[in-house]
Amino acid sequence: MLKVLAACGNGMGSSMVIKMKIEMALRNLGQSDFKVDSCSVGEAKGIAGQYDVIVASVHLINELTGRTPGKLIGLDNLMDDKEIRAKLEEIL
Repeated sequence: MLKVLAACGNGMGSSMVIKMKIEMALRNLGQSDFKVDSCSVGEAKGIAGQYDVIVASVHLINELTGRTPGKLIGLDNLMDDKEIRAKLEEIL
């Protein structure tokens, strides 16, 4: 199972929106065995090692470098479905 974490600055609405967009992108890419969670970047620092992929904005993703053997995806535009899909497709 692919485990993905969507992280944002404060863990509220934007990480939840990113989570839903990631789920849609993964389904569109033919993935069916995945779990997507969401939280703040602060929380992500403690649990990053449990995930295969972590998605956050470009300016926050560096805070997670070295905290997981998984892939890190930095997004320029958190609401851009095409960017999310393209960056997920690169690592699958």
